[in-house]
Amino acid sequence: MSEAALERQIRPIYDALDHGSNKSAINACNKVLKKYNNNTLVKALKALALTRSQKVEEALVLCDEILATVVTDDSTLSVMTHVLKGLARNSDMVAMFDNAFKQQPQSEELGAQTFFAHVRTGNWKSCQQVATRMHKQFQEDRYVYWAVTGAILQANDLGTPPNIRTLLYKLAHRHVTSCPTPSYMAVDRFHLHLIILQELQLWDEANTLLESDVGKSICSASLVCNETRREIWRKRGLYKDEGERAQEKIKNNDRNWLEFVSVIDAAFASVQGPDVSEEGKSECFENIAKTRDFLTKIAEIDGSNNRSASLAFLELEKNAVLHGISSDENTLVDSMENYFSQFGNKACCFEDLQPCVDLGADAKSRWISFLASQESSFATTGDLQRVINVRKLQRISLTASELSTDKELCLASTYIKEYMAGLELGSSLPVTELQPADDLAILVGHAFVSLWTMTKDESYLYNAAVVLEFALAKSRMSFQIRLLLVRIYRLLGASSLALDHYRAINIKQVQNDTLSHFILTRASTFSLSATGDLTYPSECIESSQIYVSNSQDTPDFIIRAFTSEKYSQIPEFVSFDDRLENSLQRDVVKLEHVRMRMTHEPINSDLIDMELIELKFVFDRFHHDNRDFGMLPNYQPACQPSLNDQTLMFGNSTGQGWLWYFIKIYIRAFQHASDLDDIVEEKLLIGDRPKKSPEPEVQLPLRERLAIRKPEEAAELTADELQLMEWATALSDWLEPYHNYTRPPPAVVLAEANKQNELRTGLPLRGVDLKALNGDAHANGHAKKDEEAPPVKEPPQLVAQFFEHMHARFVQLQQSQCLPSDLLHVATLTQEAFLLFAVESHRFKTASVVKIHKLGALVQFLKDVRSKAYTVLKTMSNDLLKMSEVAGSAERRKSFVESCKPITDFPRLHHDFVLSVAKNVGESRKKVLEGVSKGMVKICTNYGQ
Repeated sequence: MSEAALERQIRPIYDALDHGSNKSAINACNKVLKKYNNNTLVKALKALALTRSQKVEEALVLCDEILATVVTDDSTLSVMTHVLKGLARNSDMVAMFDNAFKQQPQSEELGAQTFFAHVRTGNWKSCQQVATRMHKQFQEDRYVYWAVTGAILQANDLGTPPNIRTLLYKLAHRHVTSCPTPSYMAVDRFHLHLIILQELQLWDEANTLLESDVGKSICSASLVCNETRREIWRKRGLYKDEGERAQEKIKNNDRNWLEFVSVIDAAFASVQGPDVSEEGKSECFENIAKTRDFLTKIAEIDGSNNRSASLAFLELEKNAVLHGISSDENTLVDSMENYFSQFGNKACCFEDLQPCVDLGADAKSRWISFLASQESSFATTGDLQRVINVRKLQRISLTASELSTDKELCLASTYIKEYMAGLELGSSLPVTELQPADDLAILVGHAFVSLWTMTKDESYLYNAAVVLEFALAKSRMSFQIRLLLVRIYRLLGASSLALDHYRAINIKQVQNDTLSHFILTRASTFSLSATGDLTYPSECIESSQIYVSNSQDTPDFIIRAFTSEKYSQIPEFVSFDDRLENSLQRDVVKLEHVRMRMTHEPINSDLIDMELIELKFVFDRFHHDNRDFGMLPNYQPACQPSLNDQTLMFGNSTGQGWLWYFIKIYIRAFQHASDLDDIVEEKLLIGDRPKKSPEPEVQLPLRERLAIRKPEEAAELTADELQLMEWATALSDWLEPYHNYTRPPPAVVLAEANKQNELRTGLPLRGVDLKALNGDAHANGHAKKDEEAPPVKEPPQLVAQFFEHMHARFVQLQQSQCLPSDLLHVATLTQEAFLLFAVESHRFKTASVVKIHKLGALVQFLKDVRSKAYTVLKTMSNDLLKMSEVAGSAERRKSFVESCKPITDFPRLHHDFVLSVAKNVGESRKKVLEGVSKGMVKICTNYGQ
């Protein structure tokens, strides 16, 4: 067949794949393969269609056939790249391109594709080697810098030892200096050269480059090169030279803040380091005076058009006090007063002055008096902003002796009054605009949250919710108000309202990683998955899509950066990819999804095996905490915890320690319930294992790692979560010998897996030696073992009495009139313990296992524990159902409205509006309490026997 005829037959396959019609693509491939059964391109296209159809076993067979040959044509290589990426077989993809390049070493395109394949896997050592080979083969200068970048990225990898790191930088330096084309011919090449010289501390060579005419020209035009130059000068101790250069640039109207930082650093150059002489202090004093004069002149020139010089003046005076050069804080207060007078009408004024307000008693008194003397005017937006800045600065300056319930109520009333006055300035704004008075409403929320923190009276949270809901009606796009409402509603147990506000923020892309903690931290507390409501599990899945797109898209961005020689961008892309791939929030959400999934799906071997493997991958990662807590504004007094800490549900967040504790108990429970051991897992695993963390603890055997308990990790758990951890550990210790004794050997498990695979696909399991299995595999997998069964012991007291303890805790919280979220926390943890018990006892539900291994006494003990758990869960369920009826009642709405008397004196916050908020809160509480109650009944029905 001619090439054109083959193209006509293949075109419908591509069209079917493009339109997502995988079944049609498979049929079309089969039709072509009947005539041309050795066509690798068609086989690759069929493998792609099978992969997208989730027919992984069949796709693997085709992949092995294709990879057994050396593929060199571009079309097949391109299709196979997509197939192997979909199967997570990156090592096979790299090997495929390596073999193709070896087969055709004269093909520059194949060489580049081989290099890019290594880029996709993050194998920087191989990248450097391939690029070096390409430069020798094709004599192209850019390949030198590809090799240099690969060496630098390998050096910066966490797993690279310090001595090897230095060698790699020296290798990169040799590559750059031996390149026929000087590095200054391109900006990014020049930047790479500077980074290498900085790392190797080759200051003379760096100085020669930077002081050359072309070096000066590049640094003046490139911000990234200029930043590297600045770092080199500082490491050389040339603060004064850098300061003089910065002054010249500022005189020439350069207002880059980094130039002002250089001027300030130059002023304090003589007092850098641990040992400061009197001569150094004297010199610093003179430098400060000169710098003060310089900044004053620039500030006079700029006026109110640019605040850089005035802000630098503030920074100068603050550093003079911190370094002990100036003991008189009055000069600092003078500069603060001048700055506020000039820029108090700007929203940034508060953030600029906040680092300076930690003053001594006399200076602070003077500063407070200055703020109190400011006139409250609402004539213009600038006047309103000045009032807002005064209120913020006054609030963060409050002392513990000044804080009281009456004081906070008075402040809340003042904030509301001023907020209502400020609304008039935004009355004509479109709905898409923020109201200029929004920050006053947020201050109201701060005051009421502070009152709740001091008194634990949830009525203050009602007041905060009403005012913030009113403000949101006027300023729909205010994400800060919505985030504060999310926190308040989670505390109140109104989880559906919290989720509605979170979704209204319209979180996108990487914000799912940095902000999803606001709604998904301990989300299983509010999950109604057991009743079939998959709202929260769906939110977990949606927020995790960023990690999928990152793994697909970011390597492409890195490849484009190499292609266009934008080397300065590559480390940033690599760091971005690493931080997302190993995100702490990603795995916290993953664990929350597992906790919710177990309430909804049947606990069987498929769920157990899948989650066991994935959680073990998570356990091997080095995590980056990308969560952004700063998005929630904080104007609380310095003597109080921040607003973020005050509004955290149960008083703490889910960090690395929390994740580790929960992962350990789940991995151990799934290990006990699963027939997979390391041998079986290795045989059945499809795709490559994720890269392990280089930390020493990760290199320990898994059994040892699971037994590690650290006090700093336990500190991130609530008392009830810690009780669950101790119970789960005791349960696992008790049942572990029986699991180990009854678990079938690897050969039996693999034989059964091979049998199931043949039934599904008609093909044997790849990578499994059937002949080796036949001699060891028993017919049913439960034959008697040679060694004696471990003697059956009674359950530890902690295991036997745990559920009664949790019920007593639940009753105690009911009597203390706690928040609904606290009650739900205890109830859902008790439910989680019951599900973990179901996992741990899953193996002993099979009658043949119990009979063969004579574990009847053990099963009876398990029945006793299960019976106690069932009784407690049913009791809790009934109590939650009664509470749900009360939460949605008219009496509770009336009580809510009466609790809002501190704010109903304001006409706009009228009875009907407060009642509408009360109704929404009541219905949301009723929904979650009723849903959790019904879910517990369903779980009892499924696993109570």
